[in-house]
Amino acid sequence: MPAPQPLPHSSKGFAPIPHIYIHKAGDRLKTRVAWLDSKHSFSFGQHYDPDNTHHGVLLVNNDDIVSPGEGFDSHPHRDMEIITWVTKGSLVHQDSIGHSGVIYPGLAQRMSAGKGIMHSEKNDSWRLTGDTHSEPVRFVQMWVVPDTPGIDPGYEQLEIDDELRRGGLVSVASGMKKHHGESAIRISQKSAALHVARLQPGRPVSIPEAPFLHVFVAKGTVQMEGVGELYEGDAVRLSSSGGQRIQSNETAEVLVWEMHSRLGG
Repeated sequence: MPAPQPLPHSSKGFAPIPHIYIHKAGDRLKTRVAWLDSKHSFSFGQHYDPDNTHHGVLLVNNDDIVSPGEGFDSHPHRDMEIITWVTKGSLVHQDSIGHSGVIYPGLAQRMSAGKGIMHSEKNDSWRLTGDTHSEPVRFVQMWVVPDTPGIDPGYEQLEIDDELRRGGLVSVASGMKKHHGESAIRISQKSAALHVARLQPGRPVSIPEAPFLHVFVAKGTVQMEGVGELYEGDAVRLSSSGGQRIQSNETAEVLVWEMHSRLGG
């Protein structure tokens, strides 16, 4: 499949006509070391593709598998809203502003890097719980650029498993006014929201309409209206579109970014 092409855009930075691009799981950039299997939807680290740097305000969508007892040692971030979504296993977060805890499936977590923060992410939750395990952890980490640089760093998490069990599209993280009082956690980006659906067989969901949408299949196989069948790790990037139904014949999970602006526009 050819590399994603830059989207046409108007003077307002929005694509004037509907555009759908399917980014297959196997076409993602990859980083593999002894303890990490990481697949990148966009340019990341040593992997740079000038035609694949972002979509909307979504800069990073990394699908990571980390071996037991391993992980990312303390490292810095700045001016980024970082949302971590665990699909299997558990991940320990620790940061330089005093937060620590275990992230697991069904827990929404956001870290605002702001003017600067250090944090680590490890697959070593038994050190906190006392129960050893040998299970890898798989998580999707997503980065969006904040509205304002240099804010105070922050951290927020919330258990939303009960809402996900209902099978609908759940607003997980948002900076948009229309989600105030609804979304689980806040992000410092007023034009973007992350929604998650834990699909149940025969119960479709409809994605929002927005100038920019990013649909990522985190678990299972789904069918998307106007696109067809999508497998775990596949993504769909939409511009000036939305409203499509997504359904599955099995229990599956999709992550949907709704974005009303784009980087540089």
